[in-house]
Amino acid sequence: MAPFRTWAGIALAGVLCMSLAGCSSTGGKRAEDARKAAAAQGGAAVNTPRWTFAMITHSGDGDTFWDIVQSGAEQAALKDNIDFLYSHDDEAQQQAQLVDAAVDKKVDGIIVTLAKPDALKAAVARAVKAGIPVITVNSGSAESEAFGALTHIGQDETIAGEAVGEELNRRGRKKAVCVLHEQGNVGHEQRCEGVAATFTGKVDNLYVNGTNMPDVQSAIEAKLQADPSVDSVVTLGAPYADTAVKARKSAGSKAEIDTFDLNAKVAAGLADGTLGFAVDQQPYLQGYQAVDLLWLYRYNGDVLGGGKPVLTGPQIITKEQAAELARYTERGTR
Repeated sequence: MAPFRTWAGIALAGVLCMSLAGCSSTGGKRAEDARKAAAAQGGAAVNTPRWTFAMITHSGDGDTFWDIVQSGAEQAALKDNIDFLYSHDDEAQQQAQLVDAAVDKKVDGIIVTLAKPDALKAAVARAVKAGIPVITVNSGSAESEAFGALTHIGQDETIAGEAVGEELNRRGRKKAVCVLHEQGNVGHEQRCEGVAATFTGKVDNLYVNGTNMPDVQSAIEAKLQADPSVDSVVTLGAPYADTAVKARKSAGSKAEIDTFDLNAKVAAGLADGTLGFAVDQQPYLQGYQAVDLLWLYRYNGDVLGGGKPVLTGPQIITKEQAAELARYTERGTR
């Protein structure tokens, strides 16, 4: 799959001539210099209105993946002169209420995840009816267009799962456990279904309570002890990979631990061989592009994707790429 490319300097707007001394060629140069200085210092690179965008995700507390998404969104908001509001709740009904609250605030754009789309449908419809442009991100690519969103940004979860199954085949694996840490999350189900679709071996799904890491470790450990034929454990989020490594050690298993998503600890595990491979969906890019595309729509009526999801992954990361990505994971952008 061709990598998704971001745009450099997507909208460099000039500073108003009247805000500087005169409108001569010298004044024009000063305006450009001022714009460059503002950009270098992290200031807005545009002079469009101070719009307000709200991002509402299904993240639980302490999930490093969503810290990266938020970081990308905040950086784009700074560049685009956006007042950025972030909120989250892993309970679908509460997330829907946060969307309703954003509509009541009459924000200028909404970014929302649809991990549990049925629970969000009415809230998104209310936003669309109110004339607020909506972009879905990360979860809900299948429902995004039907719900009235401009576009969806993220990876296709089924395609990502299929990529994992193919990688397991290349590694000669025979039996895998796919660990689902959030029941009812359609994206997680699609990932494991994708793995099973292309993996020539056997896949068992293991449902765990992702909000309780000791329970996650115990469940994986019990599975590995009960079935020594398991030679691969696939976790669906970076924080769970380390827990799976601990479970493997406790169970005395030699199963390879692989994971969706990337963070600094996963990059280190790939580098030292503790982990086999990771699937990167580029969360920083998801947040950044969501804000940028909303800005483009407000400013220029632009819509990217042609009705299809804008893909940010999957990219299989192995030991060979880990060192190169380490500096990005350490700063929190990969």
